[in-house]
Amino acid sequence: MAFKRLQCLTPAVRSVETGIAMAPPKQTKTIYLSSEWRGLMSRLLAQRGRRCQACGRTGCRIFGDHIHELKDGGAPLDPGNVRLLCGSCHSAKTARVRAARTRETPTR
Repeated sequence: MAFKRLQCLTPAVRSVETGIAMAPPKQTKTIYLSSEWRGLMSRLLAQRGRRCQACGRTGCRIFGDHIHELKDGGAPLDPGNVRLLCGSCHSAKTARVRAARTRETPTR
């Protein structure tokens, strides 16, 4: 039995320009660079301790997370609107809120 050699097809797309698909660099909102925000965070860390208020994790970077996000009308410097979260909990909460916001936004 004789075997035939298979021929490879040339790809339809030779290369992809990835530069156009990249997300724009993240820009920090000016409030998070202000002395008012930094002072609020210092006070909250002193009062509540450097512990994640969602999972209790310590020994990590702690983020000030707006419970009611600024995009949704949350008060920027209200201590009652800020929770202290570790990076994992902060990322998960932000992803949940963004997904919910996307579901609520009607498509054009």
